[in-house]
Amino acid sequence: MNTAIALSLMIFFVIGVPIAVAIGLASVIGIEVQGSLPLLLVAQRMFTGLDSFPLMAIPLFILAGNLMSAGGISHRLVELAKSVVGGIQGGLAASCVLTCMLFASVSGSSVATTFAIGAILIPAMVKQGYPAPLAASVQASSAELGVLIPPSIPLILYGVSTETSIGDLFLAGLGPGLLVAAALMTLVIIMCRVRGIGKIEAGSRPHFAPALLGAAPALLVPVVILGGIYSGIFTPTEASAAAVVAAIIVGMLFYRELKPRDLLPILKSTVLSTSAIMLIISAAALFSFLIARSGLPRELAEWITSVFDSKLAFLLAVNILLLIIGMFIETAAAILILAPILTPIAVAYGVDPVHFGLITVVNLAMGMITPPLGVNLFAACAVARLKIEEIIPELVWFVLTVFAALMLITYVPAISLWPVELIKGN
Repeated sequence: MNTAIALSLMIFFVIGVPIAVAIGLASVIGIEVQGSLPLLLVAQRMFTGLDSFPLMAIPLFILAGNLMSAGGISHRLVELAKSVVGGIQGGLAASCVLTCMLFASVSGSSVATTFAIGAILIPAMVKQGYPAPLAASVQASSAELGVLIPPSIPLILYGVSTETSIGDLFLAGLGPGLLVAAALMTLVIIMCRVRGIGKIEAGSRPHFAPALLGAAPALLVPVVILGGIYSGIFTPTEASAAAVVAAIIVGMLFYRELKPRDLLPILKSTVLSTSAIMLIISAAALFSFLIARSGLPRELAEWITSVFDSKLAFLLAVNILLLIIGMFIETAAAILILAPILTPIAVAYGVDPVHFGLITVVNLAMGMITPPLGVNLFAACAVARLKIEEIIPELVWFVLTVFAALMLITYVPAISLWPVELIKGN
């Protein structure tokens, strides 16, 4: 059965069948080849895969992000970022990284971050003399922070699929997110100084106090989310509902840029995005059940432990595997398929499941900025009106920088775990 599923899945991916349909059809083929399982199992397991309270957070966080995008958040976060790192050579590019980190903390989506911030800063960087491929590379790689800084939809999926605390994963995402942001900001400033670009920015730094005051309502949203979770006021799922309420209040009452007529298009966009993700989740639930029933996870665990005799070697192998898979498989699908298999093995090697969750998400997030299926790459190229091949030479430096940060995240667990240990220690 496993062979039939694997072969059919590879064929479907190669010929371009949508991810959810490919996973579902491969699972059905596996059931037919196995012969003793009823097809009724397909509907049953796909429904059961969606029957989860934590999964309710996904559409609500998507809705909150869309409300924030339409509510005047982007411009104010850009001004705040420029007030912090603007006015220096390369400051505008560094502002792009910092703005993406701030926007990620209210949207939870890397693609939403790419479009919302890229639409403002990519043209601004080009106007300031940055080569368009460099500006698009900065934006695409910075938007990756959308899946690291909480709230993060991939972290929710990892938590649900491995029964790991979503609240702990959210906290653990802070360290890696800040590390990747700092690495990217350092890279762009060095590149600008070496190439002699971005000099025109000197003297263009907005005043910090007015910028902070303007962005304060938006910045309260992540405070409400994480503060509410760790004060015991609500669960991560309930926090997503609170985020929606906060987004409406900020957009309608504080900034007054979110109008009642905007709600219907926003809801429609949210439904479409949610449907795509939920279809992948339901198909992956069926796939995971069949894989688990076949005994493959146990056999894989025995093989891995016989080949890799140390935790360091295992983590290196996992990094290579996930980097390759992330280039070809959509992040949500990869998490739902691989996390339930790899996490128990990682725990057997002594890796904390929360730490392993961040390793997994950072790895797969790199697939968002690498061909052939990098969604952030496509989004940034669409905004900058570039072809993929034009951006690749510049993008290599950003991929290498994120990879270096990944190595630190992998082999220095404290980067991820210190906020969790700090909160639990108190």
